Amino acid sequence: MESDSIKESEVPSSKNNEPSSLEDRFFLEGPRPRTQEFFFIIRVMVEFIRGIRVLHFVGPCVSVFGSARLAENHPYYQLAREVGRRLAKLGFTVMTGGGSGIMEAANRGAKEAGGRSVGCNIKLPVEQRPNPYMDTWMTFNHFFVRKVLLVKYSYAFVVMPGGIGTLDELFEVITLIQAKKILDFPVVLIGKQYFEPVMEFFKRMVLDGTIDASDLNLLLLTDSVDEAMAHIEEHVVGKFNLLRRKEPKPSKLLRE
Repeated sequence: MESDSIKESEVPSSKNNEPSSLEDRFFLEGPRPRTQEFFFIIRVMVEFIRGIRVLHFVGPCVSVFGSARLAENHPYYQLAREVGRRLAKLGFTVMTGGGSGIMEAANRGAKEAGGRSVGCNIKLPVEQRPNPYMDTWMTFNHFFVRKVLLVKYSYAFVVMPGGIGTLDELFEVITLIQAKKILDFPVVLIGKQYFEPVMEFFKRMVLDGTIDASDLNLLLLTDSVDEAMAHIEEHVVGKFNLLRRKEPKPSKLLRE
């Protein structure tokens, strides 16, 4: 009697000559030959190592998340530019996803204020180009590597209006904080009208008992850059006693 299950040979498989920007999709298709799985893991490891080498000296960061689709004349672009400028004035390195829109605006504001501006760009089938306002950046093949490094070097997170990717970054951060995988660094949502439905959904989750009311303490919702900066300064510089330290020296052994 024949089985109704799909045979492995019937599942579409990727070609070896496909662009690296699609590797995540191919990896998630299901089991592949073990040699392909092994070399994929090696490439991921190499990407982590390269990212850590590039970002090791950037200093304490605040990551700013938001849409890549908003033009320079959009009010949220100008607001993000001010956020970048003010974060730089506080002494933080501004880190973004390295692309256009909100990301470009935050990098631009930091650069204009004389601060440090860095980015973790992503290689996509439709190329996302690095914006021109970064001192240091790296382009990643894998979203999950990029997200880890956006979190690794950051002491606070500013989330501005954006799409699915921005919400993914928001939920990634608050999940890590809720699960105690990282410390309870401040998470600031700027754009009350835009994020109010998200906050209402969180409140519904509290009512249904799927999260605790205390989990909402992780978030500040505001339209005020002043309030956002005061919140970050209190909960980073004050709570975590973040002090200016000498930058680590490059290692000759590691050819830095």
